[in-house]
Amino acid sequence: MKKNLFIGALTLTAAPIFAQQAVQRPNIIFIMSDDHASQAISAYGHPLSKLAPTPNIDRIAKNGAQFWNNYCANSLSGPSRASILTGKHSHKNGYLANWNKEFDGSQQTLPKILQENGYETAIIGKWHLISEPTGFDHWMILDGQGDYNNPDFITDNDTVQYFGYVTDLITTFTKQWLQTRDRDRPFFLMMHHKAPHRNWVPAERHYNLYEETEFPVPENYFDEYEGRFAAKNQEMNIYRDMYEGHDLKMVTGIDSDTLLFDPWPDAFINTLTPYEKKRFFEAYRSRNNDYYNTDLTEKEIALWKLQRYLQDYLATIKSVDESVGQILDFLEQSGLDENTIVIYTSDQGFYTGEHGWFDKRFMYEESFQMPMVMQFKGEIKPGTQVHGLTQNIDFAPTFLDFCGIKIPEDMQGESFREMVVSGSTPEDWRQSLYYHYYEYPGIHSVRAHYGVKTDRYKLIYFYDEDIWELFDLENDPTEMKNIFGEEGKENITEELKKELSRLQKLYEVPGI
Repeated sequence: MKKNLFIGALTLTAAPIFAQQAVQRPNIIFIMSDDHASQAISAYGHPLSKLAPTPNIDRIAKNGAQFWNNYCANSLSGPSRASILTGKHSHKNGYLANWNKEFDGSQQTLPKILQENGYETAIIGKWHLISEPTGFDHWMILDGQGDYNNPDFITDNDTVQYFGYVTDLITTFTKQWLQTRDRDRPFFLMMHHKAPHRNWVPAERHYNLYEETEFPVPENYFDEYEGRFAAKNQEMNIYRDMYEGHDLKMVTGIDSDTLLFDPWPDAFINTLTPYEKKRFFEAYRSRNNDYYNTDLTEKEIALWKLQRYLQDYLATIKSVDESVGQILDFLEQSGLDENTIVIYTSDQGFYTGEHGWFDKRFMYEESFQMPMVMQFKGEIKPGTQVHGLTQNIDFAPTFLDFCGIKIPEDMQGESFREMVVSGSTPEDWRQSLYYHYYEYPGIHSVRAHYGVKTDRYKLIYFYDEDIWELFDLENDPTEMKNIFGEEGKENITEELKKELSRLQKLYEVPGI
C-alpha cells in the first residue's frame, strides 16, 4: 500500500563516534548526482561555474584529490551505474542501455563483496536499474527517474510518497541512516541524487537564484556539424529539441499559468500541490512575460533558451552542493571524517550548450568525462591532482583495494589507489580507454558507436553507418574538426585502430 508522509525539519545531532570497530577499515560514502557536468563544478575552473560556484563539492577537492581525466564506459544513467556496481563494461554486466529489461542483481557486485566482508551497506536515492537492489542491508530508492517534488520512495516493505524536494529528502534520509546504522561495523553508503537530471527543477528557494545572471555562450553553440554525420542527426539541440513547457518552463502567453508542450505532466507540474503550483508560476512569471513582451529574432530566441536552461540547471545543482555540505559537516561533527572515504561524482558528463546541446550519450568530451573528487584523511593528501586515465569500471576495484579486500579477477577495471595516494601516475598505468554506446534507435537519436581515447587522440566508429571520426584533442579540444581520412593522418589512424582492437580483445567484446 502506498503511503503519504510529510517530512519536517529534522534535528539530527552529530554525536562523536570514536570506537566504531576493532579494525579500522575505512567507511565509504559514495555521493553521485545525475548529469552533473564538470563545467558546473567550480573546482574545475570553467567560466560557467565561476558564476555558479559549488563551494562544498570543492571542499572535497581541497581536502583530497581532484580527477582531471575520469571517464565513463557508456554515457547513460543505467549502464554507468551498472559499471560502477560491477567493475565491468556494459557487455559484461549485461546492462547495455536504459531500454534494458532490468539489471541482473544475481551477479557479483561491489556491495555484495563488501557485505560478505563485514560491511554494512546502503543505497539511498536514485537506483534506475529497474530490478530491486541486491547486496544492500538497507535500500530506499526513487521510483524510476524519480520526481523532483513530493516523490515516491520504494523500500523492500512499501512505496511511500514523501512531501518535499527530492534532494533535501535524500539528504535527510542519508543522515538518518548514518545515525541509526550498526556502529560496530564499517559501512558503504551510496547516496544517489536525482538532480540535476532533466527537466532541471530547482528547489523552490532557488527558483530565482540565477534569474539575473547571464551565463557565457559556448563558441560552438551554433555548430553546423560539418564532417560529423551523427552529430548532425541527433535530437538533443537546446533551441530545436527541448520541450518548451516541460524543459524550459515556458507558458502559453502573458500571465499564463499553462505550460507549453509538456509530454510528461505527471512527472513534473502535476507532482506539485495546488499552492506549490501557484508559487511556481509566480516565480517564473516576470521572465515568461518578458519573453512575450520582447520582439526576438530566431537567433535571440535560441540564446534566450540557453540562458533559461542554464539558469535552471545550475540552480538545481545549488541544492546538490548544499547537500554535500550537510554531509561533510555531519562527518566532521561526528568524527566520522577521520576514517571515511568520501567521493563525489556524476554518472556521466553533460552538455551545457556545447555544440548547441543538452544531454549526453556521445563519446565527445563533455558527456564522456565524469567529474570526480575524493577525500580520505591520512591517505590522500589535500590538493592532490590526478591526471591518469581513469574510468568508472575502476571504482569497484579501487574501493576494495582501500578496504583491504581481494579484487576479483573478472573485474575489468583497475585500482587507482596508488595513483590517488601518491599523486603521480605509475609508469605502467593504462594509456587508452575503451567506450561503447548502444542505445539506438532511442531518445535523442544518437547513433550507436564505440571508440578509443588516448591522451591526445580520439577515434570513434559509428558502426551501423560505417563512419569513422578522428580528433586531435590537443589542437581541437572542442572536437569540431573530424580529421579521419586526411592526408598525413594514416599512421595515427592505424595505431588507434590497432589499439581499439587490442582493447576489444582485452575486454572480450563479443561480435567484433
